Amino acid sequence: MATEIKICGIRTADALDAALAAGADHVGFVFFPPSPRAVSVEEAAQLADIARGRARVVALVVDPSHDLLAEIIREVRPDVVQFHGRETPEQIREFRLPRGVEVWKALPVSDASDLEMLADYAPLAERILFDAKPPKDATRPGGHGRSFDWTLLRGLDPSGGFMLSGGLNADNVPDALKVSGLRAVDVSSGVETAPGEKSPDLIRAFIQAVRGADARQEKQSS
Repeated sequence: MATEIKICGIRTADALDAALAAGADHVGFVFFPPSPRAVSVEEAAQLADIARGRARVVALVVDPSHDLLAEIIREVRPDVVQFHGRETPEQIREFRLPRGVEVWKALPVSDASDLEMLADYAPLAERILFDAKPPKDATRPGGHGRSFDWTLLRGLDPSGGFMLSGGLNADNVPDALKVSGLRAVDVSSGVETAPGEKSPDLIRAFIQAVRGADARQEKQSS
């Protein structure tokens, strides 16, 4: 089974073109102004129109208002809304997304006890992303280039709709896949030359590294 790849925090047509040409499965747009990767609804709508039909469009939100989320749904028409803040299960239920729009929820991880949140969120989300906990003084919940102990995820069912995030890049993603056992990855800062500045070359290298790991896994299984 091919690993699903999400390139998140896309802001420019060049970065989007590189992700699509290299075969990304999902492209993510960030709607959180403190992030250097943030885009406006109008900018995201234009980029989403380019991506539609070639990759799934993911709208990343952090503790959004109902009005903002409604505007994103109406103008961007994402396939997925990824909740990346402190949204409670009750708040996620209240948003009542349109039929066909998936819910993804990011959970911050630093030790095994953090996985206890799965019981509350898994029934509400088509996919759970595991991201490293941000630094205590951080102004945003993700995109810090930090990783966590991937062995914590070894007992999870790889077909259970899980995605690995946090500190991934072309050099370490093969090991991350092998250690965690998951078959979906999300990258943002690991394909940048500076915060918010995506590199087409690094995007291509990341996707090639994942596909290479897939090929080796398939060969070993055959």
